[in-house]
Amino acid sequence: MLTSPAGVARRRIRIFHFCSWADQLEEAGAFAQRLPTLDLTTRVADPKDENLLRMARLDCDWHGAITQALAVMNHSSLDLLPARVVGVKGMLDLARATRPVDEEWWLIFEGQSPQKLAGSLGKLLPFLARNGVRVLYYAFDEASRTMPCFFEIAPHLHVLIHDESPLDEKGQAALSPRCRCLHQSWVANLVPFLIPFHQQPEGKILFLGSKLGLTDHRRRQIDHLQKKFGDRFTAIHDHSVDVKLLGTLNRFKVGVCPEGRKFGTPAMSATHTDRPFWSGCLGMVPVSED
Repeated sequence: MLTSPAGVARRRIRIFHFCSWADQLEEAGAFAQRLPTLDLTTRVADPKDENLLRMARLDCDWHGAITQALAVMNHSSLDLLPARVVGVKGMLDLARATRPVDEEWWLIFEGQSPQKLAGSLGKLLPFLARNGVRVLYYAFDEASRTMPCFFEIAPHLHVLIHDESPLDEKGQAALSPRCRCLHQSWVANLVPFLIPFHQQPEGKILFLGSKLGLTDHRRRQIDHLQKKFGDRFTAIHDHSVDVKLLGTLNRFKVGVCPEGRKFGTPAMSATHTDRPFWSGCLGMVPVSED
């Protein structure tokens, strides 16, 4: 086992990202390579619905980008081994895999993806634990209140990162005493400084919102900015941003982040969205509503 300069054994960590768009257990790099050509027609209710397929592609790319971000994590005092990705079909392979004694294995869930394994988590996670697999859950959207299987996964968590302040009382009680809980605002699925700042950006403004946040008030705000700035203003308020377009957004000088404000729901009133972080990572100057 490698040692640090101080003579302390270095931790060798391998991450397994549970992605609902993945299938078998495989290397994260291989999954990322075939992600753009993944056939999604068998994964939607109506494969003839072009809008549904477009939304599925955005969601697939978004979660796939999380896999890629986790795969390039690094730390000066840790040996982060090549990451792997696993879908529903591959969980049995992970359970059967043999963990080398000098490796730490971490299974990472995010968003509300554990719901894809509802009904089996109570049996699967204890089995993985016997093989030394630890579980980290980066939860979004008030999971302790809104995700039905939260009480199934909670007792088996080693780390819970969440966007609620406070957690639901019953959800908090379901956690193991060993679980480390961290309250964090959303962080985008992007590698920091992935896209460089454009030295001579166009004098244009990008509104980076989301479809869920497109309220009547927000529509009036967009209409006002459109009238004021004309063709210098572009609004994106879809489910996500097409990953093929990410490298082109740095041509905008400013990214307006209306969803940088705090959420209105009581449990998430101390939480911000990821839009300012997105804008900065994509090479724009983020301007938050706050």
